Amino acid sequence: MRELPIDDPGEPPEGGPWRFLAWMAARHAPALAAVTVWSLCGMVAQALMPAALGRAIDEGVTAREGGELLRWAAVLLGLGVLLAVARLLEHRASVAAWLGVAYRTVQLVARQAGRLGDTLARRISAGEVLAVGTNDVTRIGDLSEVAGRAVGSALSIVVVTVVLLGIDVRLGLVLLVGVPLVLALSGPLLAPIHRRQSERRDLTGTMTATASDIVAGLRVLRGIGGEELFERRFRAESQRVRGAGTRAGRAESWLNAAALLFPGLLLTLVTWMGARYAASGQITVGQLVTCYGYAAFLVTPLWVLGEAASALTKGHVAARRVSHVLGMTPDHPGAGTLPPTGGELADEGSGLRVRPGVLTAVVAGPEAGPLADRITGYTDDGGVCYGGVPLPELAGLRRRVLLTTNEDTLFTGPLAAELLPGDDAARRAAAVRAACAEDVVAEAGGLDRGRVAEAGREFSGGQRQRLRLARALAAEPEVLVLVEPTSAVDAHTEARIAGRLAAHRAGRTTVVFTSSPLVLAEADHVVHVRGGKVVAEGGHTELLAEAPDYRAAVTRGRE
Repeated sequence: MRELPIDDPGEPPEGGPWRFLAWMAARHAPALAAVTVWSLCGMVAQALMPAALGRAIDEGVTAREGGELLRWAAVLLGLGVLLAVARLLEHRASVAAWLGVAYRTVQLVARQAGRLGDTLARRISAGEVLAVGTNDVTRIGDLSEVAGRAVGSALSIVVVTVVLLGIDVRLGLVLLVGVPLVLALSGPLLAPIHRRQSERRDLTGTMTATASDIVAGLRVLRGIGGEELFERRFRAESQRVRGAGTRAGRAESWLNAAALLFPGLLLTLVTWMGARYAASGQITVGQLVTCYGYAAFLVTPLWVLGEAASALTKGHVAARRVSHVLGMTPDHPGAGTLPPTGGELADEGSGLRVRPGVLTAVVAGPEAGPLADRITGYTDDGGVCYGGVPLPELAGLRRRVLLTTNEDTLFTGPLAAELLPGDDAARRAAAVRAACAEDVVAEAGGLDRGRVAEAGREFSGGQRQRLRLARALAAEPEVLVLVEPTSAVDAHTEARIAGRLAAHRAGRTTVVFTSSPLVLAEADHVVHVRGGKVVAEGGHTELLAEAPDYRAAVTRGRE
């Protein structure tokens, strides 16, 4: 079985859910082909059993030929072994296809979320993203799993039809006409399922978003006494989801009932005709047993076809949601000019100019966050250029300009992968040292064995801050923008981080928004921003002596 996740999930085409599903099927054609082949082998083996049983009755039991009876018994045994092996391999191939499609879909959605950045949060809710990454992925995986079995089932019906045509043309024609008629009668039931599954899916996304908001803001809700209000809201939304699920289940139950009723009527007709022909001597007793066996067998492939129709409806709804996310473009697409590495980062609005290849410290007080968002392209204000190219036109913006704040999240999983995916252990270790996070890593069990729990809750605020800094340094972007990266650590650790940060980022552009004298003293260039404008710049010592406002900003509470 192929190792998952894969290195490169590829680039899905635009054009909606059907093109996405077709593209996904092409990517997993070998696995889906394996499911189809083994499903066909199993279905054909099972389809040939009634015919072999009928021959055993006619040529062995009725004719009293022991040799023929043993021969056909051996054929039945061989078909049984083939059926068992085929079912085993079909299940293995089905699981491989399901996992492959589901993992690829998760990777595509996760990669797109990284590309979109904060654009994703502005376009759809967190609950919707969660529903896409769980519910929709499962639906698409289910479709891939049942698709191969549906093809095998359809081909087995063809085999049964051919066998019945050999026994009696009229019986074969009944199946030849009856099976398409059964599928046509079930077809109108798919539209209500699709509509109600879409309704349920929309409401599920809304309810999940509400649950996410409640969990994220539980402390605030308790502080203001808002638990009951949000509880009522969540109850109401969950009841709407329940109602939509009931309606979708009701529509699906009609399809399931039709999947039993219509094939049952068809098979009853085949059995009745076969019994009449046997009573009149037009077919043998063995052929009657064959007809009855096929009447029982055909329930399975026809049921699989009904299951496939239901899975296709749900998969289409899921693929539409996934395609919607994959079709989004970031507010700053970054698909244009590629400036030379080391260009100047300039903001016309504030007058801030970040020199290439140096450590620039910016003292901006409460304006630090908005200004950091602006110069990294997270707010669409215009007027910010890197290497003379406006940020919205910059190729690979998110890979080249990295912003790290104290609101960034640590993700659950292996510590090494959290800091830097891949096998570059030396790069990880250098970033950990520069962030003075060696003790944090050692306490967690080391880079190789350490793990991060949910949002890094097992770490203190200062430890999380150092791990975030190590992750940012390990990424080695062209421009690294840090907002108060040492606000939660003690003075001794802060002094070591300041010195190591400057050495680690030597020759690369780094911007630190801070008011810490320890960090400012290590900066190559210091800029003071007040009222959204640059009011002073130079060296830290120089500004302390010549700029009273700067001195007040960085020494307040420390003198």
